[in-house]
Amino acid sequence: MTVLPDDGLSLAAEFPFATHEQWQRLVEGVLRKSGKEVSGSAAEDALSTTLEDGLRTRPLYTARDDAPDPGLPGFAPYVRGSRPEGNTAGGWDVRQRHTARTEHAALADLENGGTSLWLVLGEGGFPVAELGRALEGVYLDLAPVVLDAGRDTEQAAEALLRLYADKGVADTAVRGNLGGDPLGYEARTGTALDFAPYAALAARCAERYPGLRALTVDALPYHEAGGSAAQELGASLATGVAYLRDLTEAGLSIEQAAGQLEFRYAATADQFLTVAKLRAARRLWARVAEVCGAPGAQVQHAVTSPVMMSRRDPWVNMLRTTVATLAAGVGGADSVTVLPFDHALGLPDAFARRIARNTSTILIEESHLARVIDPAGGSWYVERLTDELAQAAWEFFRSIERDGGQSAALRSGRLRTDLATTWAERSKKLARRREPITGVSEFPLLAEKPVEREPAPEPPSGGLPRVRRDEAYEELRARSDAHLAATGARPRIFLATLGSAAEYTARATFAANLFQAGGIEPVTEGGFEASGATEAVLCSSDARYAEQAEQTAESLRAAGARHVFLAGRGDHAGIDSYVFAGCDAIDVLSSTLDRMGVS
Repeated sequence: MTVLPDDGLSLAAEFPFATHEQWQRLVEGVLRKSGKEVSGSAAEDALSTTLEDGLRTRPLYTARDDAPDPGLPGFAPYVRGSRPEGNTAGGWDVRQRHTARTEHAALADLENGGTSLWLVLGEGGFPVAELGRALEGVYLDLAPVVLDAGRDTEQAAEALLRLYADKGVADTAVRGNLGGDPLGYEARTGTALDFAPYAALAARCAERYPGLRALTVDALPYHEAGGSAAQELGASLATGVAYLRDLTEAGLSIEQAAGQLEFRYAATADQFLTVAKLRAARRLWARVAEVCGAPGAQVQHAVTSPVMMSRRDPWVNMLRTTVATLAAGVGGADSVTVLPFDHALGLPDAFARRIARNTSTILIEESHLARVIDPAGGSWYVERLTDELAQAAWEFFRSIERDGGQSAALRSGRLRTDLATTWAERSKKLARRREPITGVSEFPLLAEKPVEREPAPEPPSGGLPRVRRDEAYEELRARSDAHLAATGARPRIFLATLGSAAEYTARATFAANLFQAGGIEPVTEGGFEASGATEAVLCSSDARYAEQAEQTAESLRAAGARHVFLAGRGDHAGIDSYVFAGCDAIDVLSSTLDRMGVS
């Protein structure tokens, strides 16, 4: 949105005024060249992209797409941020996660850019008894501590509060979160926990520790089970409402109950959706608080998505987490945890932890991201996406409430079914490479040296599944690795290139990428007999296929090829199957490995 200065100077004065209708006519012309006869809004729809939750992103947003008033930063409905100053007072809280007690690791994080600690104890972490040693040397009155101890929350909380007392930290200086999340634990494990100890911790915090919260509403279990952004928001909202009910029944006022909650969300490399998700989350919780009579903004902790992290070519994860961190900062998260690039491989090393810390530091200190309040505010696209996502999430939340609330949705299996349905649809896109994974489904490097890490503690399981984008491709690559270990060579496929380089290069590159995604080594040099392959793929232009495909396929069979692919579409004699953009890569690669005897 442009505001002209008082003198009327307009930098666009020499350009003619353009209307939305004129733009649509230009779009119609472009689509007509591609064989699509559409006009008006239909032309715009043809360039739109369908997202999960029934959302659609359009190619152009204008003032007429403006969403409901998001308010001002620091004021209800808090779409533009929970504080009037945003993160300008030094940036967001850089929260480092620890699942194992490494000597002075926590202190090293705090001395080198971290501002708070997230400690995983008990199941999936280190023993509660080692909490004191893990925090050795840490100034607890300066660094907030967030616990994540599952069924051991009460024991861990007592150990932490005792540590505060032993170190002489004043009650008013205690900050952080005790991490109680019984519904989150149930989602992870399928085991229900009594809420009474959590209510007691919340009452204790409300009465004695004004800077300490007792409960975390963790939406990561729903994200990691394959849920969409709206499902993640809706489930977190239902969990938060359930905790408000339980806390007020335990004797806390609604203001005290609301003040005991911190919300945790996943930040992904889909930057605009992440920005919209965090903004929508604050708006939705503001509506709940308004109805309950508990004014106040949602406190948010964003974590870079474990689902998007790849095990192959893990260095690319640095780029993914950078985009996700940027989105979390722009979206207004109060705290951000950047998972190290080797998170999916085991315990991160010192280098990975340093890169994770510095990701936030660079965005805050060098990119000056925190110097702007609500950087996405005023973008018609972001405002509209925020509104549409909030509407979708509210409907999902209402459906959970109609079914009896979050605990009922977990115990009936309804939530598991909803999340599985969403993940099944997304898996189809991943299989067809409509959602590419760089270094895995696109541009894989078979010769890369594996990154080795010590095993991390096994996280709690038994409830909702944990999925990863790379899981189907990882299974194929594991089969190839086993074959390499057993035979000394990877399974191979011969690329039979026809004609000139201009004719075959595009499709040969496509075929090489496709088969390498399944751990199958493409061979282009020499003839088929010397390649060590049992299958081949023809790569060239459609015109060349019409002339030579059948004859070449016959020659390949005579040389011993048991299966002949063609890169492209068509109907050619002698061709067993076709590979093309949008084909089911997982099915193609799995069946190919089966035929090659790669178990």
